[in-house]
Amino acid sequence: MEKNKRKQSFLGRITGITSLARRGFSGWMVIIGLVIVLSLVVMTLLAPWIAPYDPSKINVGPRLIAPNPQYPLGTTSSGQDMLSRIEYGGGIMLQVSILSVAVCLAIGMPLGLFSSYIGGKVDRVLSLFMDTLYAFPGLVLAIAIAAVLGRGVVNMALAIAVVYIPSYFRVIRSQVLTIKEIPYTEAARSIGAKSRTILFSYIMPNVVPSIITVATINFADAILTAAGLTFVGLGLEINVPDWGRDLTDGRALLASGSWWVIVFPGIMIVLLAMGFTLVGEGLGELFNPKLQLRGG
Repeated sequence: MEKNKRKQSFLGRITGITSLARRGFSGWMVIIGLVIVLSLVVMTLLAPWIAPYDPSKINVGPRLIAPNPQYPLGTTSSGQDMLSRIEYGGGIMLQVSILSVAVCLAIGMPLGLFSSYIGGKVDRVLSLFMDTLYAFPGLVLAIAIAAVLGRGVVNMALAIAVVYIPSYFRVIRSQVLTIKEIPYTEAARSIGAKSRTILFSYIMPNVVPSIITVATINFADAILTAAGLTFVGLGLEINVPDWGRDLTDGRALLASGSWWVIVFPGIMIVLLAMGFTLVGEGLGELFNPKLQLRGG
């Protein structure tokens, strides 16, 4: 019995992948993006077992040694193994991005839902406040907030979340303003359905696809912003393995020919951000009703 259940589960996953592949370019964007993201997540989770050295330990080898059989990605200016730091470094990026997206969802989603549904002065005030935040350049605002809060994963995530909460608010608000005027919502209201029922049973399910798309793309934005904060000196402590930190250190060493210190963490940041972007853009196209009608 258990064997049959496992077989059905495996076939279900294969069918899901095949179904995505049949959706054309958008489906393949999601598949490729998921492969990239999951590969880097697995690498980070397995880092304690597959990393050859302690990523924070200095002088595990000669300083600034180019990639070679013993140190496949070379060493840093402190004699740290670059491969070990690459394998561990993704953990910080994922922690910051997951926490920042969670904060954005916890604040931006309910504000967008209730503001647009209630309307009136509440909606105007919240919209004005969010538009004011949205008008600031994202990285500049994140730098200002991080400078006030100080170092740390949580503080970085909060600084990033403040920047992107307006994006959730604006997307959800525009969706709700449209959906609450659709006939079936009006019908539910006319038969005496409570506002809570209309909001969570009729409106919320139709907003979820947009939330998923925005959240997925926000992962990529959070990763790039986190790298930017570390690059300007507002990231984590120097002994913490972090791709952004290595990128910062590598900038000063590039002129001396030590290219590997900046190239490898830069590639990893781009890959992780690109993976999330592909998933988000692909899902955005798959959830678009107009594209579905054309494809059907």
